[in-house]
Amino acid sequence: MLKEFKEFALKGNVVDLAIGVIIGAAFGKIVDSMVGDIFMPVIGAVLGGLNFDNYFIGLSKSVTATNLADATKQGAVLAYGKFITVSINFIIIAWVLFMVVKAMNNLKKADAAAAPAAPPAPPAQEVLLGEIRDLLKKK
Repeated sequence: MLKEFKEFALKGNVVDLAIGVIIGAAFGKIVDSMVGDIFMPVIGAVLGGLNFDNYFIGLSKSVTATNLADATKQGAVLAYGKFITVSINFIIIAWVLFMVVKAMNNLKKADAAAAPAAPPAPPAQEVLLGEIRDLLKKK
């Protein structure tokens, strides 16, 4: 049973999947930073100093704070600003993945076009006639 598990765990697909998950997690952090530290401040500056992280609606009358961290301590809040940020993260990730897949497809098309197509196999009759010809030449 240990041998079977070792074979399963070391198959190429499992290792590739593990590598993909690790790279995906790192890529997610990069995108989070890009959105939170680059795009959102620019969008906020263009829209007059908006900070989406502190956009929320208090769901109880006890919420009187003006920032999200303090408001969550006071009671239930609907933090739609975080949703906006996460949605922008998703759009950026989807766009980057689309571009990567598109580039990979273009490379595959280029490789397929560069490789010459194999000539079609001759019909069985021609092969048989060629063998007969070769036998007659030997006599």
